[in-house]
Amino acid sequence: MKIHEHQAKELFRRFAVPVPEGKAVYGVEEAVKAAKNLSGPVYVVKAQIHAGGRGKGGGVKLAKSLDEVKQHAESIYGMTLVTHQTGPNGKEVKRLLVEEGCDIARELYLGMVLDRSSQMVVVMASTEGGMEIEEVAEKTPEKIIKVYAPVTEGLEAYQARQIAFGLGLNGKQAGGATKLIMNLYKMFTSLDCSLVEVNPLVVTKDDQVLALDAKVDFDDNALYRHKDVAELRDADEEDPKETEATTYGLSYIKLDGKIGCLVNGAGLAMATMDTIKHYGGEPANFLDVGGGANAQQVATAFKIILSDPNVNAILVNIFGGIMRCDVIAEGIIQATKETEISVPLVVRLGGTKMEEGRRMIAESGLTITTAESLDEGAKKVVELSQGGVA
Repeated sequence: MKIHEHQAKELFRRFAVPVPEGKAVYGVEEAVKAAKNLSGPVYVVKAQIHAGGRGKGGGVKLAKSLDEVKQHAESIYGMTLVTHQTGPNGKEVKRLLVEEGCDIARELYLGMVLDRSSQMVVVMASTEGGMEIEEVAEKTPEKIIKVYAPVTEGLEAYQARQIAFGLGLNGKQAGGATKLIMNLYKMFTSLDCSLVEVNPLVVTKDDQVLALDAKVDFDDNALYRHKDVAELRDADEEDPKETEATTYGLSYIKLDGKIGCLVNGAGLAMATMDTIKHYGGEPANFLDVGGGANAQQVATAFKIILSDPNVNAILVNIFGGIMRCDVIAEGIIQATKETEISVPLVVRLGGTKMEEGRRMIAESGLTITTAESLDEGAKKVVELSQGGVA
């Protein structure tokens, strides 16, 4: 789950990570009022969307007076902001963050992410603040400092100092950076974050170290432990189909292809998409109905898939373990009747109650193509999506 910058900074404050004073607002007049309560004369007006590259897209503006705050708020609030992370359609700006400016001496980068290969949290830092870390990694990888913190022992103070000194900080700067890094790590582990990124992390001319930006993602599977964090979810920033799927206990992610996929199990879903691509097709989604879905959930899954106008064929690939194939078959039949599926449908059932499921589909009288294996099913659905005959 992603949250907005202003929400991330509120969490930073809770964990004693220094950030500029600011306030989230939902309109132009609110922006001016918020600026009046900040120490000027320099202010920053920032668009709040779940995407990076806002500055390059015109979503971050520096103001040197209250009149300029109003001008920038008018130009940003309600705009469709297009960045390299939003896609060509962009995102509508429905909230702003108004902050006080600061006297920047240096811009740095700081990030934390769970490294699954080492099963540790890796803390990354660089002197190249303000740049995309992927670009730094590609062009000047030697400028990225990495420190690994075992989940059991945690990040040690000497490791945080190692990062601070590696960034060329000393004295008061190094002390402030060390404390900030340790507190940020505490937040990362305490709230089950999957990503924390500060870009830029700035050193001011009076040697303060501040998080000028804040990006935080959370592990969805741990949100039940953090109800206050879960309440920060902004459904307007998410794909409506993904939000609906979550409501019904389904895992759905929209992709750019034309072949809809309905599968049980994340690993099998990935294998299904890979096999479709192997035969020249492009999956339109990742959709995992899980191990215990009922007929209604399966029917809902079909409706979500079909709400994507790009879908021109569907592959159902179920291996019944806990999930029974006859339950899936019931859901498929129910969904086909309720939604009047007008695109080719290929179904592969295997495992528990496989024969019963296949019999139910055969006796339904519906136009459904069956397959004995994933390989056969993928080949057939690609042919059908391209206008051929399976």
